[in-house]
Amino acid sequence: MSAESNQFTLFGKRRFLPLFVTQALGAFNDNAFKQALVILVTFVLADSQGINAAMFINVAAAAFILPFFLFSATAGQIADRYDKAVLTRRIKIAEIVIMVLAGIGFALQSPYWLLLVLFLLGAQSTFFGPIKYGILPQHLEKEELVAGNALIESGTLIAILLGTLFGGLLITTSNGVPVVAVSIFALAVAGWMASRGIPTAPPPDPNLKVDYNFLRATYRMTRSATSNRDIFLCILGLSWFWLMGSVFLTQLPAFTRSVLGANETVSNLFIAIFTIGVAAGSLLNNRLLRGAVSARYVPLAGLGVSLFGIDLALVKGLSEMTDPKDL
Repeated sequence: MSAESNQFTLFGKRRFLPLFVTQALGAFNDNAFKQALVILVTFVLADSQGINAAMFINVAAAAFILPFFLFSATAGQIADRYDKAVLTRRIKIAEIVIMVLAGIGFALQSPYWLLLVLFLLGAQSTFFGPIKYGILPQHLEKEELVAGNALIESGTLIAILLGTLFGGLLITTSNGVPVVAVSIFALAVAGWMASRGIPTAPPPDPNLKVDYNFLRATYRMTRSATSNRDIFLCILGLSWFWLMGSVFLTQLPAFTRSVLGANETVSNLFIAIFTIGVAAGSLLNNRLLRGAVSARYVPLAGLGVSLFGIDLALVKGLSEMTDPKDL
């Protein structure tokens, strides 16, 4: 595929479509569960069980992100040691088991059980991360990589949006809890079925010795990354992007309720607008770069995200200084 050709032709390729569907379903499921948990605690359990919603949301975000800090290095080694297609199918089976545990947590309406499930989902996503990015160069041509990455990212973000809206809108309805519980289980099964279509992806280093001491592996990976300026800058850029996205998506429900005094419908609207913007940017990036692998727009994009983040913080400050009688 040339740099100028339509990036959507990749959807007709078996070496791309099953991975895209697997990743999209996984992102949908993760965020349906996370948003259902956040909305359930913020607008239902906070009052009935005396939970500090803002504190719980921050703990929930930490529970999901912590596995990425702990297990990413080991997960990367495993992805290099074994066939990525086989690993994907095993990870999706683990997701099915986790969603069964999620259904139990929703039935019990136990926020602490659900926190444990959230940690397990984070761990599952951690081990899938190196696979979904490492498999693209094995299945796509060099000139297809930017287009393929753009489609994976935009598809992931659209799935995040739909999953977030799905979980957030349904969990507070009369039959929301069982509907969400059954749906996330069914989608986990669908994700496993999609993963069965991913072509084999032989390991680049089948003789690699995996270090299961995740603290030592993390230290070695960090030391190695900091010794290579280009790799280190890429890691910083990706980390900043996902940190900002995680902060916005996690804090919007609490921001909507405590600062704007609005309900979950407004929260879901803000999340929709935010996610659509990121997805549109992912697709536009391929157009701007014309298929070339380049980070030329990253500094400008990072600056824009930071400035608008500061602007949002100023809105919060102004709302706190405004007398409600003047509204």
